[in-house]
Amino acid sequence: MSFTKLGLSAPILTAVSEQGYDTPTPIQEKAIPAIIEGRDIMAAAQTGTGKTAGFTLPLLERLSKGQKAGPNQARALILAPTRELAAQVAESVELYSKNLPLTSTVVFGGVKINPQMMRLRKGVDVLVATPGRLIDLMGQGAVKFKNLEVLVLDEADRMLDMGFIHDIKRILKTLPAKRQNLMFSATFSDDIRQLAKGLIHNPVEVSVESNKAAKTIEHWIHPVDKTKKPALLTHLIEKNNWRQVLVFTRTKHGANRLVKQLDKSKIEAAAIHGNKSQSARTKALAGFKSGEIRILVATDIVARGLDIDQLPQVVNYDLPNVSEDYVHRIGRTGRAGASGEAISLVTAEDIKELSDIERLTQKLLRREIVEGFEPINKVPETTLNMKPIKAKKPKKPNRSGNNQGEQKAKRSHGDKAPQGTKKRSSGHKAQSKKNTDNKSGSQDVWKNSTKKHK
Repeated sequence: MSFTKLGLSAPILTAVSEQGYDTPTPIQEKAIPAIIEGRDIMAAAQTGTGKTAGFTLPLLERLSKGQKAGPNQARALILAPTRELAAQVAESVELYSKNLPLTSTVVFGGVKINPQMMRLRKGVDVLVATPGRLIDLMGQGAVKFKNLEVLVLDEADRMLDMGFIHDIKRILKTLPAKRQNLMFSATFSDDIRQLAKGLIHNPVEVSVESNKAAKTIEHWIHPVDKTKKPALLTHLIEKNNWRQVLVFTRTKHGANRLVKQLDKSKIEAAAIHGNKSQSARTKALAGFKSGEIRILVATDIVARGLDIDQLPQVVNYDLPNVSEDYVHRIGRTGRAGASGEAISLVTAEDIKELSDIERLTQKLLRREIVEGFEPINKVPETTLNMKPIKAKKPKKPNRSGNNQGEQKAKRSHGDKAPQGTKKRSSGHKAQSKKNTDNKSGSQDVWKNSTKKHK
């Protein structure tokens, strides 16, 4: 099937064709016609399946036939958990609507709110937002949803994991009852289905295989001792003449340290994570896309939001603490039907994380020992655990009685989910420290722009 059979108009088809696409992915083929018909959607799809275009294209199709947005109004609202994902979605909206008389903008925390209020003054057809900053804008009357036609929750599971459920419920109370609702999630856990109750009406359920790497991705591991990981990565880059590689580390400090080690080997590298300023992150990403920077070292804050055309390799320098993040990491390559490679450097200490990943993907990863880097501490052999993994419960919203000013102050520096102030146990502290990168990522900022497409 081609895009021409899905009910999209000529201006959108032209924009799609200019990007080199002519055949829709399974999620697009199933979701686009239903959304154009006005049906509510619950869609589960793994990263790299084209789900963003799966809701962006039909959304633009529907909006192109309606009236323009009034002052401070938005006709469609797309909620995303992180700045990276919000930026990616906003870019897709901008790209595919360039031949349509529609306006769009993206807003999130960490920047001054006044410029965003000015951009919203005339109204926009599509508003992409993270929950915290949107609540701030709503509180100041900068955006209203009296005429909202479509609500999209993108990466709903991630929003629940990050503790945004309370903010989402606050936003939902301000929306008109009559609207189209589109929910996209990597998985449909019991918590996601509970959120959907009362939100989604008689939905079309679309499911594309989740928690498994795309078939176009070849992935394997290199067992190695921890002390030799930097040298092994350098060896792989030079031996294979890799020109564009996305490398994931577990921590921000680890990312900075690895960049310094690569620089010593005369390999152009840059880090992107929660402690980097907006200008530094924008510069690093632009350099990576242009080829000026060969290696981009990142933490998991960008795992679901970074979109690089034809990215050939992804390297897990450190395995993620959460097995689901493995799928999102390697999903940065092998996108839209293209082939890709994902290599993980695994030590004996990583055996639990490795087992969890293999259990999630239901696949034992191939092991290749690199000559000269044979590990002294061997990685134990693993067996495939066929028991299903229980879905994690989302974080609870803040119930500690923080006043509104304190909550607002927190969100002014980024879109963090509300956090409680009760005394925590030492075990909880350890877990919080483990997840520092994921939380800090939502504080960072991206280029905010409102653009009218003619």
